[in-house]
Amino acid sequence: MTSLSFSAAELLVSGLIVLGSAFALIGSWGLVRLPSLMERLHGPTKATTLGLGAMLVASVAWFQLVAGVWTTHELLVSVFLFVTAPISANMMAKVHLHRLRQGQATEGQGPAGAPNLPPGGADWATHEAPHEGTPGDFEGD
Repeated sequence: MTSLSFSAAELLVSGLIVLGSAFALIGSWGLVRLPSLMERLHGPTKATTLGLGAMLVASVAWFQLVAGVWTTHELLVSVFLFVTAPISANMMAKVHLHRLRQGQATEGQGPAGAPNLPPGGADWATHEAPHEGTPGDFEGD
């Protein structure tokens, strides 16, 4: 019989890989299953980014704790990923909102059903003109 002995470094790296894989799987599932573009943006920008970040940290930990080598490649990839993912998601959302306002984009029914609109029949934008009688309506003040 062989006995299995795991060091703390192996357990840490294994845990980070499993955690990262779970986040990546959940983010990918959200990208496929959520009905509208605005909802689908959360999968790759939140969960998948965290998943890849955890796997990259696992790689850094492995090479530092087991091999004794300090690597910066993974840290640079993580920084680049965490900086560019929110910016690209913001740009995609802005283009989508602009196309909806211009009447160019339509949301079809996805695997999870028809997309839900925000309450009150408003669109997803935060740039609506103030409605009469609401705070920010300077004409009625």
